[in-house]
Amino acid sequence: MSPVNNRGFLGKKSCKIHLMGIGGAGMSALAQLLLEKGHKVSGCDMSRSSYLEKMLHEGVPIFMGHDKTHLEKEAVDLLVYSSAISPQNPELLYAKETGIPIAKRAEILSMLFNESIGIGVAGAHGKTTTSSMIAFILDFGGISPSVAIGGELCDIGGNAKLGEGNHMVAELDESDGSFELFQCSIGVVTNIDWDHVDHYPDIVSVRKSFCRFLQQTKGKSSIILCAADKGVKDLLDCCKIPEGREVVTYGWDTSCNWQAANVQHIPGGGVLFTVRHEGKALGEIRLRLSGNHNALNALAACAVGISLGIPFDVVAQGLHGFCGAKRRLQKVYSQERVLIYDDYGHHPREIRATLEALRNIFPDRRLLIAFQPHRYSRTAAMYEDFAQALAVGDKVFLLPIYSADESNLWGISSKDIEGSMIQKGYNCTYCNDMEEARERILQSLGTRDLILTLGAGNVNLLGPILQKFLEEEEARKNAVSPVLAKTF
Repeated sequence: MSPVNNRGFLGKKSCKIHLMGIGGAGMSALAQLLLEKGHKVSGCDMSRSSYLEKMLHEGVPIFMGHDKTHLEKEAVDLLVYSSAISPQNPELLYAKETGIPIAKRAEILSMLFNESIGIGVAGAHGKTTTSSMIAFILDFGGISPSVAIGGELCDIGGNAKLGEGNHMVAELDESDGSFELFQCSIGVVTNIDWDHVDHYPDIVSVRKSFCRFLQQTKGKSSIILCAADKGVKDLLDCCKIPEGREVVTYGWDTSCNWQAANVQHIPGGGVLFTVRHEGKALGEIRLRLSGNHNALNALAACAVGISLGIPFDVVAQGLHGFCGAKRRLQKVYSQERVLIYDDYGHHPREIRATLEALRNIFPDRRLLIAFQPHRYSRTAAMYEDFAQALAVGDKVFLLPIYSADESNLWGISSKDIEGSMIQKGYNCTYCNDMEEARERILQSLGTRDLILTLGAGNVNLLGPILQKFLEEEEARKNAVSPVLAKTF
């Protein structure tokens, strides 16, 4: 029995569903939705995470590692897995041998999505922030959507929730092509880029996949596309959009249906811009988030919100209150001498956007970057581009590549990025681990610095480590000596 071909499967009450990799952002979001729909959920993972801890707190049975006994113990009705799980995994093999139905995460999530008024956000970059903005302003505007996002929203304290209405907002993952399963009522494409080199051999294959995604949209749907992106423009030149779909563009140019004009970067953080629709100024949007890329993300969210009947002033108010998603240019620590920010950027284009934003809002601070490359395949294909993107920093500290369970078939390492940067005359140092990175960064600190921890692995753990040492140093400076204390 295949759950994908049997849409009544999830309609069963108290279906027992086991999710492999439940500690990941995408799988934990699905788990949360299934829990709130009344299903019994269990899961397993190879390592602990904040998402896994939340599941444990809610009483979900969690197993560490992978073993067929998990399925026997929970007597599961359905096994859900991600594309990162090996076909030879013992739980998958046991399920196949015993006839337990299996499905990929995207297959189950798409079933929930396709039965809703689905707003799907796809793109190589900006998906999490854009989908988070849309979910937030829809909720703020009185539409109570279900939400499934690949990052934790500061505003709702999680990455998923079951709404009261028929709408659903989902971040759609193109990394393995699974976003083609989703049939959007409103589809947003933020940009198109060659990122997941393990799945797509070239940009042409990426473009074809996005074309198939757009052709899967529901009849009379809206397709909202970022015309400021060259990849999207190339897509429009070669992709035949089905009849009945409304194509809406957004960007900087006056030729776009939705335009962000008079963009101002606010010192210390934030961005302000005027929204124009079909040439007519609707008003200003002021974000707490920074950067040109977030102005575009907010413009896409504005287009979605107004298309669903939310007044502009309500959209603007909602976007102004939006605090962002965790690990998206997130402030970790702040004092006069040093600021610490953390960002998930793991592609050269994302890195350039993040560094541009930081330079705009903190022009007088020295920028120290601790970068952890993500995946051997991506690093092998793009190490020269990484070197060029990181060159904006005053000092760069490179951590070893975060493998994400990939084997190093290319013999690549972070030292290849270091070599390229040094050859071009940039200040770059390879660190063997986080402890060495901590020592070197603290030794390099001046009087007005900004430290950025950057990457999609676990480099975010470095920020709190640095914060602890800085706070201890500050406490020592402010302590009153025993001798002086007796004098008073």
